[in-house]
Amino acid sequence: MNKRKVIFVPMACDFIHEGHLNIINKAKKYGEVVIGLLTDSAISKYKPLPVFKYKHRFKIVSALKDVKKVIKVIDWDYKSALNDLKPDFIIHGDDWKKTNHKQARKNIIAQIKKWNCKLIEVPYTKSISSSQIKDVLKKDISAQIIKNSSFKQMLNSKPLVRIIEVHNGLTALIAEKTKYKDKQFDGMWLSSLTHSASKGKPDIEYIDDTTVGQTLVDIFDVSTKPLILDADSGGKVDHFRLMLSNLNRLGVSAVIIEDKIGDKTNSLSKNSNKQSQDSIKNFCFKISEGKKTLSHSNMLLIARIESLIVGKSVDEAIKRAKKYIESGADGIMIHSNKKSPKEIFDFCKMYNLIKNKKPLVVVPSTYNSVYEKQLVSNNVSIVIYANQLIRSAFPAMVATATSILKHGRSMEADNSMMPISEIVELIPNKNG
Repeated sequence: MNKRKVIFVPMACDFIHEGHLNIINKAKKYGEVVIGLLTDSAISKYKPLPVFKYKHRFKIVSALKDVKKVIKVIDWDYKSALNDLKPDFIIHGDDWKKTNHKQARKNIIAQIKKWNCKLIEVPYTKSISSSQIKDVLKKDISAQIIKNSSFKQMLNSKPLVRIIEVHNGLTALIAEKTKYKDKQFDGMWLSSLTHSASKGKPDIEYIDDTTVGQTLVDIFDVSTKPLILDADSGGKVDHFRLMLSNLNRLGVSAVIIEDKIGDKTNSLSKNSNKQSQDSIKNFCFKISEGKKTLSHSNMLLIARIESLIVGKSVDEAIKRAKKYIESGADGIMIHSNKKSPKEIFDFCKMYNLIKNKKPLVVVPSTYNSVYEKQLVSNNVSIVIYANQLIRSAFPAMVATATSILKHGRSMEADNSMMPISEIVELIPNKNG
């Protein structure tokens, strides 16, 4: 009796639909169907994280009657799974020829030649996809549920979560849509510095909660990505509790508070070393009270340590990190205004020895020569590009305004501007 052929069908299977069933029905005609189910981490390499975690998707796919076996796929191009299984056939939808998964296709074709495996590409089932289903759900499901659950999933699945600064709806649209090859931003950062600057105000905690709330509405109107909010010191504890409740309702995924007291001075200003840090006891109390407020929420509370900014040692910063974690902090942000990342990496080395450590956040505004791969090797979880969009926008606008004054007309500035026809179509009309 001839041994049945092994048919490998790689899938993400976030939402099972007709397209998946068509491929499985095609595959079973050739032999035993083995589904290669991609992990959350593998999926994140070429598209947004799935709504359902791997363990939930595994149960669903395993229950399909025509599936003989489900195996875990940890590589975005299925490399290790294919080497272990060495199937006779691979069945895949032909849509990957035109997506950012086309490089995986090339890799696979080269790999399977080693054991004479055949690739069969099934025509894409039009009018249905997991992405379309997600878009419908996003319109009807609470923003809070989607953003907060996806942010936690990112932290558990991605080696580094990449966050970009936004300060209004337009910059949120940039964060939402900007991609380079298989890279994109995972979330957004609303900082007091850039938000204040966008309003023409100094960074002195002047922007009130109502204004912050309206800006968040504008941002979430154009983006479904999770957002981390810079809440400065958090203010008085009573006010802090109310603020957290409001931000949670609006769909904020995480709030970062800094351990400074007194009048606000930006940590990257020339006078930053003259600031005062809160006592460990007081700040731990604020963290614990904040966590009580969020006891039934998925929103994270992250503690920002300013020890290096005010000239204290890495050891002192580590001491604070341990205490803040013990008080319930969901993450630690370590800040530095040095041009070199050395003291950040020194902190990382000691922080990684903490047994109950939480996700670590860095903001490489001054030490911007550091590569993301260096951050990953130091076990950094989140990198925030905290002010680059507004810093690039302001000089561009000044240059255009200056050119108009200089030449008495706007034609000379045209080459550095977006065409009128494009700006008109930039924001789609949802009602038309």
